[in-house]
Amino acid sequence: MIDTLISSPLSFLISLLAIAAAITIHEFAHAWAADRLGDPTPRLQGRLTLNPLAHLDPIGTLMLILFRFGWGKPVQFDQFNLRNPRRDAMLISIAGPASNLLTATLAAVLLRFLPSNLLGLLILQPFIVISIVLAVFNFVPVHPLDGGKILSGILPLSLAREWEQIQAQFGTILLIMMVLPWGGTAPIFYLTGPVIQFILNILLGFRPAA
Repeated sequence: MIDTLISSPLSFLISLLAIAAAITIHEFAHAWAADRLGDPTPRLQGRLTLNPLAHLDPIGTLMLILFRFGWGKPVQFDQFNLRNPRRDAMLISIAGPASNLLTATLAAVLLRFLPSNLLGLLILQPFIVISIVLAVFNFVPVHPLDGGKILSGILPLSLAREWEQIQAQFGTILLIMMVLPWGGTAPIFYLTGPVIQFILNILLGFRPAA
């Protein structure tokens, strides 16, 4: 995939736009969910917008371009403003990757009805692929990814507290170890790769170029 992007400036530009769109939708969904659940923090911080400049993290965006995993600028929220802090924090975390899955599905439906397959492949396919990669990666239950917070909301309270303590101490270290390319392949791809491929097979009906 990287070679293809480098060899084609147009493809590279379209991929950048797809990355910006997917990350913006992801982070906006977090902000929107927090605002709807009673916390004005994202709105006050200017995150309740679809302007990509409010949501892109330079390092996270670069990682997504080069290694097909990455992140946006985290949306901050105050659990004390939430009506049901534990449940609502989980819902806010789910909103990001869920929004990517939803928009990727809508784009895949649109792709099937476009009169020009070339136009769809140039514009919609990169967006679908990036959206699914971003969603699945963020569902991994490791801090600081959304999956870590989602798992905390699912577990019984006593286990959730122990899990949060472990994640606070070792989560970031574990994530770094998972994304480092040991032997040429990052261990996280063994976990996320089959899931990503399964979803893309459903949405696109074929295996996208690596």
